[in-house]
Amino acid sequence: MAKRDYYTTLGVNRDASEEDIKKAYRRLAMKHHPDRNPNDKQSEERFKEAKEAYEVLTDARKRAAYDQFGHAGVDPSAGFGAAGARGFGGQEGFGGFADAFGDIFGEIFGSGSARGRGNGVYRGADLRYNLELSLEEVARGTEAKIRIPALEQCATCHGSGAKPGTQPQTCPTCHGQGQVRMSQGFFSIQQTCPHCHGTGKIVPEPCAACDGAGRVKKHKTLSVKIPAGVDQDDRVRLSGEGEAGLNGGPPGDLYVVINIKPHSVFQRENSDLHCEMPVSFATAALGGEIEIPTLEGHARLTIPAETQSGQVFRLRNKGIKPVRSSVHGDLYCHVVVETPIKLTARQKELLREFEAINAEDPGRHNPRAKNWLDRVREFFGP
Repeated sequence: MAKRDYYTTLGVNRDASEEDIKKAYRRLAMKHHPDRNPNDKQSEERFKEAKEAYEVLTDARKRAAYDQFGHAGVDPSAGFGAAGARGFGGQEGFGGFADAFGDIFGEIFGSGSARGRGNGVYRGADLRYNLELSLEEVARGTEAKIRIPALEQCATCHGSGAKPGTQPQTCPTCHGQGQVRMSQGFFSIQQTCPHCHGTGKIVPEPCAACDGAGRVKKHKTLSVKIPAGVDQDDRVRLSGEGEAGLNGGPPGDLYVVINIKPHSVFQRENSDLHCEMPVSFATAALGGEIEIPTLEGHARLTIPAETQSGQVFRLRNKGIKPVRSSVHGDLYCHVVVETPIKLTARQKELLREFEAINAEDPGRHNPRAKNWLDRVREFFGP
């Protein structure tokens, strides 16, 4: 079954801002979250669909690829290579598609890509790790242990790729330039050296530990301190924890990208929190005191008499304190008056009596309903 357009999935225009996309996702996540819709396969699929659309459209590179190529632009198997198509250790960007054109033009016109300039000591690639955290964890801050695959400098040859006691030698084909020039009729074509593959060096006796690559694949466990107040897509940089460089070059960095799991009660909007607060019909009409949850425990909230559905109550400083601020956000409780179900005969009798009393003076007891009926009558005429 063909995927729906991501913008249609979230219900936003193609020129929607990142903030509009976040709001649309939060609304859908609250509506279709599995915790709120147990055993509802349709809601579960809608939730997954919205999450996939959100992850693409809030990533600038992925969104650009999607806008240009559609779903193929963000599908690693399609070969366009938007962010993530190269796997964990790949460079972000447009991957195979752009790299292919870059290499072709570089070789024909002699511009020389980074891979084709020999004699280089190259910095390792930066890595990205998506860390999923709960709302409680990001509100209080936490320390997470992550295990990542990475290419590390070979400890035996120290990144040279040569057997201990030997050294890499200058490539005899390109004389250390990493590129060779070939003449074809009137054309002179510069291309990557096929012997040393652009490094400018060859290794006559490769290191047995890394097979001459200078780097080895390993898994490492890192401890990441997450400051309190981080938001969706915030990044924590771990300097020097990326891939090892080539030919003894410095390592890249690791960027831990925060992904906040949808919460069963709260929705976050910057430093503020929002939640729906079901209130019984009697409490809304007569008033009362109810208990509501917060990230710090429970709080008591007084509901005034004649509270209407949709009314919002604000609890100051019950939200989240952002990373770069000392001021907490607020908690906004949205009232939802709940209609009672599975009524007994006595309850139905009392409600009919109650409705009969209301009907004697509807303008006093149900002013909104009366005004609406008056406008309907006016619309249809006498």
